[in-house]
Amino acid sequence: MLALTTVLSACGGGGNVRADRPAPPPGQRNWATATPNDPAAANTVLMRAIGLVGTPYRYGGNTPESGFDCSGLVNYVFRETLDVRLPRTSRELASMQGPKIAPTRLAPADLVFFGKGGEVTHVGIYVGEGRFVHAPRTGGTVRLDHLDGAYWRDHYTGAKRVLQ
Repeated sequence: MLALTTVLSACGGGGNVRADRPAPPPGQRNWATATPNDPAAANTVLMRAIGLVGTPYRYGGNTPESGFDCSGLVNYVFRETLDVRLPRTSRELASMQGPKIAPTRLAPADLVFFGKGGEVTHVGIYVGEGRFVHAPRTGGTVRLDHLDGAYWRDHYTGAKRVLQ
């Protein structure tokens, strides 16, 4: 995962998470980075996802040429890197078989979900150190964000592990 740490550092996210870090302030979660079950596969997923930062958002988009919506990005990355076929929508992805992952057990390449009122409306790929890659909205681009950003923290609904 050395390459990932280098990329996160270049993006302004590395070097600030320590095992002895105090508990987060009220309103923030303790986003952990567990070791993935398959570090090489996780690194492949993350390198591809981070490489797509800056790609335009497009509703229904699922390629770098056409742009991405959130689930199109997730599907493209897992299909192109590992030939893993996933459900198409964020709601279907959240309903996949498998256990939910607690925020303290997140590992790189886990899927993170957001929504409100019990409904999932958004998905991203966890990269570690409390950050995730996603395609946020019309007019935007694929980007790295912090799970502790006010909107994302307040709308976080859970996570699923794709790499078993």
